[in-house]
Amino acid sequence: MKKNFSGITCLLIIVLLFSYIGCQMGASEMLNTIMHTAHDLLLNTVFYLMGICVITGAIGKLFVEFGVADLIEKVLRPMMRPLFNLPGIASLGAVMTFLSDNPAIISLSKDRHFCSFFKKYQFISLTNFGTAFGMGLIVIIFMISHGYFVEPLLGLAGAFIGCIISTRLMQRFVIKAYPQYETEPATVMGPETEEKEKKEVKSLFLRVLNSLLDGGRTGVDVGLAIIPGVLIISTFVMILTFGPGDGGLYTGKAYEGIELLPLLANKIDWLFHFLFGFTDPHQVAFPITALGAVGAALSLVPNFVAQGWVDGNAIAVFTAIGMCWSGYLSTHTAMLDSLGYRELTSKAIIAHTFGGLGAGIAAHWLYMLYAWLS
Repeated sequence: MKKNFSGITCLLIIVLLFSYIGCQMGASEMLNTIMHTAHDLLLNTVFYLMGICVITGAIGKLFVEFGVADLIEKVLRPMMRPLFNLPGIASLGAVMTFLSDNPAIISLSKDRHFCSFFKKYQFISLTNFGTAFGMGLIVIIFMISHGYFVEPLLGLAGAFIGCIISTRLMQRFVIKAYPQYETEPATVMGPETEEKEKKEVKSLFLRVLNSLLDGGRTGVDVGLAIIPGVLIISTFVMILTFGPGDGGLYTGKAYEGIELLPLLANKIDWLFHFLFGFTDPHQVAFPITALGAVGAALSLVPNFVAQGWVDGNAIAVFTAIGMCWSGYLSTHTAMLDSLGYRELTSKAIIAHTFGGLGAGIAAHWLYMLYAWLS
């Protein structure tokens, strides 16, 4: 009965949704718009993002190979305890997720030596801590490539503040639910770090070449991984965000839509303006999309820029929310499941929701301060 009810409910929602869209656009035009939008996103956005992923992946691997990541980690280490209530070694997780993606924190958390520094409540909060910096380098470079420089850096500062909120809040949730976790050490069944690993001596040229190629290959994997999110989520969000074509007619071209999200956003426009300084109702589509996939959210930016819907404040807020949330609704369940604490997924999601909102608000006020000083 439960399966039948779920199937009927799912079918009913899909039929009602596409009937609503089709009644306004026309069935043929709706299907053509979906196909053309997905195709254009694949060619002009996904491959562009993949190119950025390959370059940033190569740079990130180069940083790891020649000790730049270790240097950054040592600089950040003194800030871990007072800001995040985490041991200093957690800064390595921030560096690795910033250079790659959220799951990088999971590979570290499987190592017994790494985990030996944490209490259980701190160990569980690594999910929120690592997610707040996921794909950070890609997000920042993407925003810079569209002509903004200071604004993405302000967004990075906002994401940093959002990470503090999310991590600290998650730790409080865990201690309240399981008080014993405050003193229990974190234990995992992962491999012990080999401190005296024998490495093959390679020339400088080979080290550089291997780092670039291996990092670039990782970038390709990330680029392929974002395809479903961009094509499915972004296509759907764009149909709900953009309006009809020239003359108010639907022709089946890419990026036509029914403008439902801006219509709903207009109802509470004062709230988004107060929290994030949004000046256009279309801008709300970015944080909504970032809930599921930051790559899909980034795909909205080029069209927003072309339409003149974004300004410096929006870019700062987009960067902060995009980095801090970075698709946490689609990754937190898998991440906590891999750590063995699936029952705490709802608490992690609630904490990170507040963290992302805090990141956006902080980025807005940082931009206001920057605009006032300049």
